[in-house]
Amino acid sequence: MNYWFRTQEPSQQPHYKGGRATELEDLLTAVGTYRDGEAFAVLFDHFGPRVHAQMVRQGLAPFAAADVTQDVMETIWRKAHLFDRSKSAAATWIFHIARNRHIDVRRRSRESAFAVEDFSGIPDPADGSDDCIDAAQREAYVRDALGTLPQEQFTLVRLAFFEGLSHSAIAEQTNLPLGTVKSRLRLAFSRLRRFLLNAGVTEA
Repeated sequence: MNYWFRTQEPSQQPHYKGGRATELEDLLTAVGTYRDGEAFAVLFDHFGPRVHAQMVRQGLAPFAAADVTQDVMETIWRKAHLFDRSKSAAATWIFHIARNRHIDVRRRSRESAFAVEDFSGIPDPADGSDDCIDAAQREAYVRDALGTLPQEQFTLVRLAFFEGLSHSAIAEQTNLPLGTVKSRLRLAFSRLRRFLLNAGVTEA
């Protein structure tokens, strides 16, 4: 297991077993409140195999499931302070994180997968050098347009379009309210559209 934490001295640590729901909630609370390394280790041992098995059952290859599991457990370490035992059980909270990560992985996989026949429709650059120049110019305008965005808007655009995250996933990753994410993206798209239209770019 990868450690993203530094544990306390052994003499200061309680000894956890985990297993029952209330014990798992106690562990999450200890991680969120005290950054308790031993509590996190018990959570990792308990939920790591279960999250991995769930990812495999939902269609991920074992190596991809392992990557998602590591990401989920890192998220638990970073965001355990957000866990509210009055609203959900520990297992519910953790598997909700796992579900969101699985959705993100499958979405990115779909966006990067192309059928072989799709490439047959790509024109030969040698047959249309003017088109290639136009495409390069459009790309340059898009880069310039992105450069006009405030950092907080650019970050969200990057997460949405270059990493393929949903609005809810972006909100979780950036610790921003979902409404803030949506409003900043709307502002960013409006700014980009105005810049490109002023530059005479109608397709980008």
